[in-house]
Amino acid sequence: MSVVPVPAPIRTGIIGFGLSGRVFHAPFLATNPAFSLDLIASGDRGRQADAHARHPDAAVVATPEELLARAGELDLVVLASPAHVHLEQGIAALEAGLAVVIDKPFAASVAEAESLIQVAERVGRPLIVFQNRRWDSDFLTLKKLLASGRLGRVHRFESTFERFSPAVRDRWQDTTTIAQGSGITFDLGSHLIDQALQLFGPAVLVHAETDVIRPGGVSDDEAFVSLQHESGVRSHLNLSRVAAQSGPRFRMLGSDAAYVAHGLDRQEPDLKAGGLPTDEGYGVEDPSAWGVLGIDGSDAALEPVPSERGDYPAFYAGVAACIRDGAPVPVDPRESLEVVRLIAQVHERNARG
Repeated sequence: MSVVPVPAPIRTGIIGFGLSGRVFHAPFLATNPAFSLDLIASGDRGRQADAHARHPDAAVVATPEELLARAGELDLVVLASPAHVHLEQGIAALEAGLAVVIDKPFAASVAEAESLIQVAERVGRPLIVFQNRRWDSDFLTLKKLLASGRLGRVHRFESTFERFSPAVRDRWQDTTTIAQGSGITFDLGSHLIDQALQLFGPAVLVHAETDVIRPGGVSDDEAFVSLQHESGVRSHLNLSRVAAQSGPRFRMLGSDAAYVAHGLDRQEPDLKAGGLPTDEGYGVEDPSAWGVLGIDGSDAALEPVPSERGDYPAFYAGVAACIRDGAPVPVDPRESLEVVRLIAQVHERNARG
């Protein structure tokens, strides 16, 4: 009886161990047997200690340069670093022969995003953009509901992602500029624009508003983006880091019914609290968080729609399939290039007044 060899794990390094590296990447690499987490780069001593404590089998180095100098020990590098260094770090990793997962914002400009794609194609290594919110519970539910046809012909899609952080803090998201890939449109807008394009296809920018609200702010704190899709749907996207109360996460209006959902996917807060994707019940939404389908004022009551299970682990399952088996990348960088292109148009339009 022949024994099927077990593939060696994909040797992985992470550059950056802030919120993104610690919460959105490391837990999925550490719990997926297709990967080994071998190297972590962070210049912050507290984060270095945290990385050692959480991942004792990984070597921790102080700089991205130290990690990339050991590229021969790796197969994949994850850039959980600020957008303005993605170009330099991404090109260095690709040129070293590594597959690259690159956090959103993908790049600080269209030109930088195009350069990364060109290098990846030239060296023949996967370049994968981390658009994890394609696997949010509410977004997966929305996709399933849309495919069912129960809304009829959809004409408007409203998507709102708002937080409340009223003071500028000492973090790159607050201290770097729009030209460096910072601001709410680059941050949360990267998710909302990507989701809208995934649901309804190519779109053009119709209208945009951005504003700096917080004293001392150097990038946009609030934004509204209106997209017109070739499919005929209009997307209205609302973003804020200074919203003490938030509107519905999703509202989708169709000829036969509407769907409304409140609140945010639970995967992020559970991971921040120390949960793991292997925990029982991970990604399962409580019925109290389900969205509703129907028509206000009709004889039939609004119908709760069971939420699909949130599935961030699917992203790294796709990365493993890409690297090991040559499967398509789970997120095509050219799709993320279109997101960056629309964000650039938002800022160009507002700069013109």
